[in-house]
Amino acid sequence: MDKRWSAHWIMDEDFAGLKPIDVYRKQLEPSQGPKHRDDLKNRHMLARTKFVLDDSYENAVLHITADDCYKLYVNGTFVGQGPAQGNHYHYYYNRYDLAPFLHKGGNVIAVHVYYQGLICRAFNSGDYRQGLIAELDVQGRTVVKTDRTWKIETAREYASGGIVGYDTQYLEHIDNRLKLTGWREPGYDDSGWRTPAEHGSDDHRLFAQPTPTVSVYEIQPVQIVALPENPGGFLLDFGGERTGQFRMKARGAPGQTIEIRCGEELEDDGSVRYKMRCNCTYREVWTLSGSDEDELEFYDYKAFRYVEVLPEAGVQADPDSFGVIVRHYPFDEEASRFESSDPLLDRIWDICREGVKYGSQENYVDCPSREKGQYLGDNTIITHAHAYLTGDLRLFRKSLIDFALLSSRTCTGFMAVAPGHFMQEFVDYSLQWPLQLLRYTMLSGDTDFLREMLPVAERLMRYYDKYKREDGLLANVTDKPNLVDWPTNMRDGYDFPLEPVGEGCHNVVNAWYYGAMLAMNEIRQLLNEPDPESGLRSSFKNAFRQAFLNTETNLFTDAEGSLHSSLHANALPLLFRLTEERDRHAVVGLIREKRLSCGVYIAYFVLQALAAAGEHELVYELITSDDLHSWSTMVKEGATTCFEVWSKDLKRNTSLCHPWASAPIPLLIEEIAGIKPASPGWASLTFAPRVPASLDKISLQFRIPSGTVRFSYADGKAELDVPDGVRVERLS
Repeated sequence: MDKRWSAHWIMDEDFAGLKPIDVYRKQLEPSQGPKHRDDLKNRHMLARTKFVLDDSYENAVLHITADDCYKLYVNGTFVGQGPAQGNHYHYYYNRYDLAPFLHKGGNVIAVHVYYQGLICRAFNSGDYRQGLIAELDVQGRTVVKTDRTWKIETAREYASGGIVGYDTQYLEHIDNRLKLTGWREPGYDDSGWRTPAEHGSDDHRLFAQPTPTVSVYEIQPVQIVALPENPGGFLLDFGGERTGQFRMKARGAPGQTIEIRCGEELEDDGSVRYKMRCNCTYREVWTLSGSDEDELEFYDYKAFRYVEVLPEAGVQADPDSFGVIVRHYPFDEEASRFESSDPLLDRIWDICREGVKYGSQENYVDCPSREKGQYLGDNTIITHAHAYLTGDLRLFRKSLIDFALLSSRTCTGFMAVAPGHFMQEFVDYSLQWPLQLLRYTMLSGDTDFLREMLPVAERLMRYYDKYKREDGLLANVTDKPNLVDWPTNMRDGYDFPLEPVGEGCHNVVNAWYYGAMLAMNEIRQLLNEPDPESGLRSSFKNAFRQAFLNTETNLFTDAEGSLHSSLHANALPLLFRLTEERDRHAVVGLIREKRLSCGVYIAYFVLQALAAAGEHELVYELITSDDLHSWSTMVKEGATTCFEVWSKDLKRNTSLCHPWASAPIPLLIEEIAGIKPASPGWASLTFAPRVPASLDKISLQFRIPSGTVRFSYADGKAELDVPDGVRVERLS
């Protein structure tokens, strides 16, 4: 908490006096909190205040946050939206420079606050914490602060069109007859608006958001097609998957409607598939007011490419007004570039880049449609790709904090989702946090942060002590689901009961635990801390091999007592150096035979394992293969962002934008171009290009803290250009 507030938390009077609902629990424990009132869900509150600036000014800073979220307007102009999700005990606020938006004389600050009220991954909601706090300082003097002098009103035009996803989002049936037009402008008459309630005992603990607010901008469709079967209707193509809100203008009589359908793909007949694969039905109805020209303004965002505009007879839609208000984490298109002699590889890079771009919002999301949630295991891949695509490590750092401070308070063994009030856990995911912490340190050089997080990592590891057998292996880890892979049909027949988790000792959880032990060792070395686990790692490795290695096949089995050797049970031991020379060849042979008989998520680790074993030709082959389980399938099926699974039909509710499928980006940089940080912050790097013989040319660039790294390969010769001061160690 780095700011002392003089403002008061203001709220809709309907929430005044309500005791917050305690939503925190472990996943397998029943919910203890009271039932949330239905009439207090899906609430849109408008708030505004007018003020006069008499003197000239150069500095005007607004601090603001709201629960669940806000959109900010100053003198009628949109300024920004936020905050990034956070639990009430670590809640973020934003800072805006308002100098460009203010003027001498009368001004107005107007805020659209939304409280959703559902328990989901997308919002920290469903707990009755609602409202707004804001404070404007001009030339160092507070001139505006939230209190009872503000005016509030309910935005009544937003009727529920139903809930989509996993309680992710209310569809918005908007009735412009109920819309308060002009409320953001200085001259609007708010004399009939209500006085807000002040929350005298508000328990939000506020912290400056460590990341920028999302970028918000408008794009137009690349194609507009009139629909002859629906006069006045249009089919719009925005050229690729987008995250944001569709907007338009139209004219019609009072009460006339336009149906808006959004989707990621088209049906066979060319109409929009608005009943999407990902469990979202994007169909909404807009009712016109009959004014000279109505404007459609959705509040929440969706993930889509196509839009159908289907008006009633006599309604005139304005094609020039069609657009999408796009939103995502700031993304510098010039930060990274990739081009090769393989058009398929270039296309794979593109869909992975776009998946990461639109899957990075106020936090990383597993998908920007069905869930909009930040998953710890997904982040192992997404943070790795995002770091190379943007050179911006702030969102990576924040994601580590989200799990360290928000998730660990519920369980020191970590939750699988943070922030958000959806209580979900996976053993596999929590054990990846030390690996992410180590990677962030190597990419950023931020060893002070590493030292700050070390006690959190130590507590995480100690959480699993209660499941250790005498030989050190974990057994009966039943208080958290064991994932192995997702969806379930991608587990390659993994031979251990997972739903619910059975008793016993199985391979994948123990492989993840050993991987976390290795990461903790490297972390301690970077901090010059003593290593108390050297002997434990050695004995654990011996116990793992004793429990799971089939000496007849030299392959690892899925569980004690099992004779089945899945891809997962062998790729992870290969990655984490649980293999020995005599069985490594057999494990690589198994992967060569099974290919990517796994989900897109685990494919990242399979490819990392092959690279660690020196099988770089096979890495490239699997990324670009014509197999069903490959990125080429996504390309053939028309992807503009990487999918949740290899093919649309391999999962009943497939998301067509899922950044956990972005593994090729870090693999191409680190294993094919062979560029890796050798010391924290890229003070030195190793360079060992492993370009396959089938690739004639590569041109690549990405950013590191000290500047831009450029790699080129042509005619069998690899060249590397690095910023001044970076030491390059060339490996054969």
